[in-house]
Amino acid sequence: MLVGLGNPGPEYEHTRHNAGFWWLDAAARKLGAALVPERSYHGLVARANRPAGPVWLLEPMTFMNLSGKSVAALARFYKIDAEQILVAHDELDLQPGHVKLKLGGSASANGVKDICAQLGTPDFWRLRIGIGHPGVRAEVVNYVLKKPSPEHREAIEKCIEQSLEALDLILAGEMERAIMKIHAKPPRPKPPRPPELTPQDTPEKAR
Repeated sequence: MLVGLGNPGPEYEHTRHNAGFWWLDAAARKLGAALVPERSYHGLVARANRPAGPVWLLEPMTFMNLSGKSVAALARFYKIDAEQILVAHDELDLQPGHVKLKLGGSASANGVKDICAQLGTPDFWRLRIGIGHPGVRAEVVNYVLKKPSPEHREAIEKCIEQSLEALDLILAGEMERAIMKIHAKPPRPKPPRPPELTPQDTPEKAR
C-alpha cells in the first residue's frame, strides 16, 4: 500500500505540505492507476494490479493531521500489515532535492503521528521528501503551507523522480536495494578535458 500525505483542496495543491501527494500522483502515473474518491476510506484510492498481487494507492482527504483515519480504514479492510505500507510525506529536516527511505522510528510530522496512533504501531515505511526548514520554529506552519520557490520545486520533483526509479524494488519487497538506490548520490560530473593543441597552436609554429 502506497500513501501520499497532503491537504485536499486547490488552495493547498502546490504547497510544500503536499509533497506526499505529488509523489503519489507520480507513482500512480508510473503504475497506470487512476485515483478516484472512496468515501469508505476517506480519500482518493487506486488499485494497480501486479503479478505478485494488487497494490493500493491512497491520498487521504482528511487533512494532514487526521491521515491515520484514512490509512487505517483501507489497511484494515484489506488486511494490509504495517510493514507493507509506505507513507510519502514532506520532511523539514531534509533540504529540497533530498529524499530518505526508512522503516519505523519517531514521527515528527503530525500526519505520520496520527498514522502511528491509528495503526497502533510505528513500524511502517516512510519516504521523507525534503522541503527544507524556515530556520525559525514559529514560522514552520506558514512555511509548509506556502509554495516552494521554482528552484526548490524543481529540486523536489527531481528527487521524486529519482525515488520512483526504485519503485519496482519497493513493490517487490527488496527494501535494502531500494534504500541503496534512493540514497545513492549522483556521480560528480567529470571536469572538462582541456582542448587539444592543433599544429597551428604549437609554440614552434607560432615562432
